[in-house]
Amino acid sequence: MTHHDEGRRAHNSKKDRGGGVYVHDFSRRLQIGVQDFEKLRKMGCLYVDKTEYLYKLVHSGTSYFISRPRRFGKSLFLSMLRYYFEGRKELFEGLRIVELEGEAAEAWEPRPVFYIDFNKKNFRAAQSLEEVLDEHLKEWEEVYGDEERDSPLEARFRHLVRKAAESSGKDVVVLVDEYDKPLLEVAGKEGVEHNGDVFKGFFSTLKSYDRYIRFVFITGVTKFGKVSIFSDLNQLDDISLDLEYGGICGISEKEIRENFLPEVEAMASSRRMGAENCLAELRRLYDGYHFHQEAVGVYNPFSLLSALSKKEFGMYWFSTGTPTFLIEKLKETGFDAKQITEGRLYADKSLLSDYRYDDPNPVPLFYQTGYLTISGYDEEFQSCRLNYPNDEVKYGFLESLAPMFLHAEESSGPLDIRSFVMDIRRGDTDSMRERFAALFASLPYPADEQVLEQNFQNVVYIVFMLLGQFVQAEVHGAKGRADCVVETKDFVYLFDFKRDKSAGEALRQIKERSYALPYAADKRKLLRIGVNFSPEERTIDGWEVERGLL
Repeated sequence: MTHHDEGRRAHNSKKDRGGGVYVHDFSRRLQIGVQDFEKLRKMGCLYVDKTEYLYKLVHSGTSYFISRPRRFGKSLFLSMLRYYFEGRKELFEGLRIVELEGEAAEAWEPRPVFYIDFNKKNFRAAQSLEEVLDEHLKEWEEVYGDEERDSPLEARFRHLVRKAAESSGKDVVVLVDEYDKPLLEVAGKEGVEHNGDVFKGFFSTLKSYDRYIRFVFITGVTKFGKVSIFSDLNQLDDISLDLEYGGICGISEKEIRENFLPEVEAMASSRRMGAENCLAELRRLYDGYHFHQEAVGVYNPFSLLSALSKKEFGMYWFSTGTPTFLIEKLKETGFDAKQITEGRLYADKSLLSDYRYDDPNPVPLFYQTGYLTISGYDEEFQSCRLNYPNDEVKYGFLESLAPMFLHAEESSGPLDIRSFVMDIRRGDTDSMRERFAALFASLPYPADEQVLEQNFQNVVYIVFMLLGQFVQAEVHGAKGRADCVVETKDFVYLFDFKRDKSAGEALRQIKERSYALPYAADKRKLLRIGVNFSPEERTIDGWEVERGLL
């Protein structure tokens, strides 16, 4: 974001003479919820200058698609494109694109713009998509004529594109926001295929009437394969995973330091912490999105700006939309979520850039909706390693998984992580045992031994992953390290879990394999805990604790 006048480049928070607390300058407005570029500029909101990307797109191609998670700035960028092609140069004063365009003859010449917004409608009802398209067509027909008003939707659109180009003498621009919403919201195969067919007919105009079209830009969260506009619009350049557009949406740390230091310092003062510590916490919670293995990491803009505005750390993005459909996808496919935290989840780019509603693999949907991001790359196999982008997503998603893993809907109460943490900090191993026993007792008992083993492991996995929000907790495999390690200021816990064996055997394994050796010089109290779960008794029937290093 660039400051909207030179004077606001200065530090606009000031210290209170009494207590040294930063008082925020309310003339510096953050853009939370503002998706219209004209409104943003007229309100004087701070704006991270992304117009260099706009210039590059406009001058290097004609038809684009980009996929980004919700609330990542897609609508705002599309709005910026609209005003650029409408010739609204005054809205761009002080931004990079004015300098880049210079005195170019064609710069800022107004063109007809067909802007189609699918954000404002619920598409669960029959014919909802047709109604939205009809509303847009009627609006344009008031400008360019309604001679074809009784024709099918696609015929009306073709007529309007041709009429607008001929009457203005300029090729037209077509901008489509959140094209996939009518596909994601409909239920069942028939609904998806129906809306896909409507799209296919309507947007075929973009290819058949290409001679009248100057520029096309389509945004969405997911890129549906085979049932949508992409099966025919093969001229669209999908820039979702392109290195040069990795920062087109979102905010980098460099952009934070250039534009938001007054807000960071005000938040740091409010939280009684240093500015760098505040930045580190913002980074932990909201940074980490990579849309190419070499692209700059970006923060989730909605969460970042919300935190700076409220001066509080919170689950802002995650709380605006629960991933219910993803949890259901996990249930349907039996996907092992432990692959993510164990660093075993890889996917090639062709898989990440496409999604089919009937695909049993949930990974593309996880990635495109923002719950996973690219965290590494295997050059040999040309595969991307995937992981949670940050702790907001990681712990928010794990908490959503907890009812499925722990069957909380069938138990007496939800997982009480806070009480687990307090027990661990106090060294109260008896209370810990009672809590694990209650969780294991809530497990269903299928006849399938493999399913039972998986359920048992899931309880251990989800508990220790969620503990990681508050203490240093890790889950390991059985080879070379204890099953779970938890570290606090005063204690180090080494856990080994067995099923249908004995707590003594679990404890012996911790000792015989020298799991405590890395902590030989540690001043904290070390506790080895061997645990055995009895399927027959449906509870913990063995819990042995041994204190000390040797």
